[in-house]
Amino acid sequence: MTGAALGRSVPRLEDDRLLRGGGDFHDDVVRPGQLWLRIVRSPLAHAEIRRIDTARAAALPGVVAVVTAADLPPDTRIPVRQPHPGLDFTPHLQPPLATGHVRYAGEPVAAVLAEDPYLAEDAAELVRLHLTELEPVLDARTAPAACEVGVVDFGYGDVDAAFAAAAHVVGAELRTGRHSGTPLEPRGLVAEPDRATGRLTVWGAAKIPHINRRVLATLLSLPEHRIHMRETDAGGSFGIRGEFYPEDFLVPFLALRTGRPVKWSEDRAEHMVAANHAREQEHRIELALDAEGRLLALRDEAWLDNGGYVRTHGAVVAALTASMISGPYRLPACRSRVHIVKTHKTPIGTYRAPGRFQHNFVREHALDLAATRLGLDPVELRRRNLLTAAELPHERPMQVFGSPMLLDGKDHLEHFDKALADVGYARWRAEAAEARSQGRLVGTACAVILEKAGLGHDSAVVDIGVTGAVRVVMGGANVGQGIRTVMAQIAAEELAVPVDAVHVVLSDTDLLPDGGGTFGSRSTVVGGTAVREAALKVLDKARAVAGELLGVEPGTLVARDGGLAVEGEPGRRLDWARVAAASFAPRWAGTADEVGLIGRATYAARGMTYPYGAHFAQVEVDPDTGATRVTRYAVTYEVGRAVHPEAVRGQLLGGVVQGIGGALTEEFRYDERGVPQSLTLDTYLWPRADDLPEIQVEVYEDAPAPGNPLGLRGAGEGGTAGSGAVLAGAVRDALGLAGDVGALPLHPSRVRSLMSLTTEEAS
Repeated sequence: MTGAALGRSVPRLEDDRLLRGGGDFHDDVVRPGQLWLRIVRSPLAHAEIRRIDTARAAALPGVVAVVTAADLPPDTRIPVRQPHPGLDFTPHLQPPLATGHVRYAGEPVAAVLAEDPYLAEDAAELVRLHLTELEPVLDARTAPAACEVGVVDFGYGDVDAAFAAAAHVVGAELRTGRHSGTPLEPRGLVAEPDRATGRLTVWGAAKIPHINRRVLATLLSLPEHRIHMRETDAGGSFGIRGEFYPEDFLVPFLALRTGRPVKWSEDRAEHMVAANHAREQEHRIELALDAEGRLLALRDEAWLDNGGYVRTHGAVVAALTASMISGPYRLPACRSRVHIVKTHKTPIGTYRAPGRFQHNFVREHALDLAATRLGLDPVELRRRNLLTAAELPHERPMQVFGSPMLLDGKDHLEHFDKALADVGYARWRAEAAEARSQGRLVGTACAVILEKAGLGHDSAVVDIGVTGAVRVVMGGANVGQGIRTVMAQIAAEELAVPVDAVHVVLSDTDLLPDGGGTFGSRSTVVGGTAVREAALKVLDKARAVAGELLGVEPGTLVARDGGLAVEGEPGRRLDWARVAAASFAPRWAGTADEVGLIGRATYAARGMTYPYGAHFAQVEVDPDTGATRVTRYAVTYEVGRAVHPEAVRGQLLGGVVQGIGGALTEEFRYDERGVPQSLTLDTYLWPRADDLPEIQVEVYEDAPAPGNPLGLRGAGEGGTAGSGAVLAGAVRDALGLAGDVGALPLHPSRVRSLMSLTTEEAS
């Protein structure tokens, strides 16, 4: 019977094994005779490579090979997996090992293979890099024109006319700092060739194994079927893990070259300079409003610091920054341009809520400035401009990733009003006002967000064996989010079995020819729909088999209690084992593509779905140090339908914590030569547990998404998307600023400089 599995916070299938220490991470993979890889990285941000001396390292006993770019196939470059119309990224792609020049500190220059990891590290220190240091480019906005990769431009409506007619124009120049996902487990890979079969097995690929297999097959000139990607557990991803990096080529390439397994495990210092960075942008935003504070137009020009190369994301961050800046507002005209600029820093990629963390900050902060200018309450200004039920669905006259931008929500104003009440925001504001009357620097703010989810395709196979065991194979990846549990719930819902009786296999490229992977808040929406459709195909075939066995019409059979029963006659039933065994009889061999109870499905979303939510914060600023303490925080989010409500809350909660870090403390800094200054977590400054308040999370299921049969909206990024915006507003309120905060993160030294501006204004 359906209806028993979805919407319940069942115990996660992943947890028992992980809590008992049974995790299987890439570093747990040990293969007989494996070699260890160590990367030699550039200490300089920009330099000409004159010579690389590998002789001393190669002569060390136990060192098997030392390779440079000259040892790799010529013109090897890591491709972009999502091209952007009109932009040619070819000249800007990264080679696995530097050729001619180094373009950021941490760039791979050479690779050492040795019999053990300590020997590999010792040998790497013996490689001598003869470099001629060159002047680095460290500021995207002032960079020479030759550094610009291209411009991403989105817009609609007559923006110039709207600004000419506006009663009020409010502008600001705002910047977001350089952050990264910094998962607990750094990256790593193990590759093993099989001489007998000519196959290559790779452990440790995360996020998009099927896509990475295609890239690797092309770079190695190997047939795809000779590469087997094996899933391992992952200690976090957040968008930065699982992309195709230089090491993802070097490890399997060297395994094939030596004929031995090769293992590479990144240390934390490497991770801080080698894995994708994110977020660093500078914006010049303007809002046009009428006399009553209604938005007429928005225009924004931004400069994205892309680092030394264009990596696999291509223009995705720029496109999401520009295309969705209008948010959930009634906005007749909008134009946003993002300049993608190369600098001599670590290349950037996607990190949880890419583009949205940035544009929500600049748009919502500009709205707060407008409220001050017009003498309006910031809450009331938003209420006047949010889209209502009468205006939804609402199509922006443009496309995002080739898909029409159709806002499919129920009522953005209704959500905001409900959130204000559920959070008790009026009480927060009263508390803050009372504290300020006592001389304390306490402030509150709100921010509204529009998210996106569910683009692309994914595949799934569902089968029931002769013992009645249900198996799901699907193309998503395990990055700690509980995907096995959710996919098991979806299959269990259709097949009427206990959730913990469903075995889920993720992204095994031998069992599933294609899969879309896990990114962009899409796995449950797209992958989950594929699982549902595959399960329904199993159900259709099972009804045909059971109908003949029971002598009834297949349409009279329903899934109930681990099998099929005649509707209205629960005593007439067959369990799944009996039906599965019968499905292998010769009678059924010619009636389907394959015998057995098996269903295959690929689901391709016609467009994205657009979740939405609101963030609320209260902060107190220390007047002596400038340190900001978050005293209250709440996030509300419209998820459409929650397969596992507690998992959704966990996603939002974790996202908020990451967003707080990016808003207040986390930042990759460089000196004037482009040398990284944040090489440890002590200098990068994650938020600690005692830095955080109790975070209220409200998950709403008021507006099932119309674009997919389960009514799902993605929830992986909404907790991060609005946190920079709301905390900037709360600090501004606490300090009583008439102007803007300038930049994120708002670490103590920056807040103290803002406090001095407030003092100057007062005097």
